[in-house]
Amino acid sequence: MAEELSKSVDGFAYANLAIRGRLLEQIRVEQAEAALALKPDLISVSAGGNNMLRPGAGPDSVAADLESLVQMLGRDGATVLFFNGPDIGKTPVLRQIRGRVGIYNSNLAGIATRNEAVVVDLWNAKHLQEPHMWAPDRLHFSPVGHHEIAMLVLDSLGVDHSLAHLEPEPLPHKSWRSARADDITWARQHLGPWVVRRLTGKSSGDLLSPKRPDAVPIRTDQRPS
Repeated sequence: MAEELSKSVDGFAYANLAIRGRLLEQIRVEQAEAALALKPDLISVSAGGNNMLRPGAGPDSVAADLESLVQMLGRDGATVLFFNGPDIGKTPVLRQIRGRVGIYNSNLAGIATRNEAVVVDLWNAKHLQEPHMWAPDRLHFSPVGHHEIAMLVLDSLGVDHSLAHLEPEPLPHKSWRSARADDITWARQHLGPWVVRRLTGKSSGDLLSPKRPDAVPIRTDQRPS
């Protein structure tokens, strides 16, 4: 996405302050002021999803916290772009909170309108439900999924681009027994550790730092991380 934006903006530079696993309040405290200090024209923020995964999360209150963050990020005139939640109706376990995510999403169009922000509609991008769009942990998108989201972002911004849909090899059909075996493996390797982190107050991003804390130009011979 950054490469495509750099083609049409002279002197383009970008930073990536994101750290996986962060909640809205952590993003506000740890990343918002650092982002504003860079004096950007565009700020994209993927936030709220981790809050929605918490037991008992209230979709309206999470949306209100997101709006507060959007207002903070837009206070100096930057365009703020954020995302609604994808449709997780086909995802084991997470499908149980599909209705909660739908209520959360229903708040976001109003947030975008009130704050002159841009919301990227992942919910209605039904191709994102396909298994190859997701990483093995079934919580994060795969490289193919991120490519598709980059296209959605550029389209939402009204930016002409050269990206096209990828056509990965179709996944082999699995029998019911094989699919259930995969579910058991996933639960052992990913769901179990995720639950333990939730219970112990830990995060998969606890030891991570921002990948790109400073706004620097894109190298044309290297894809952005």
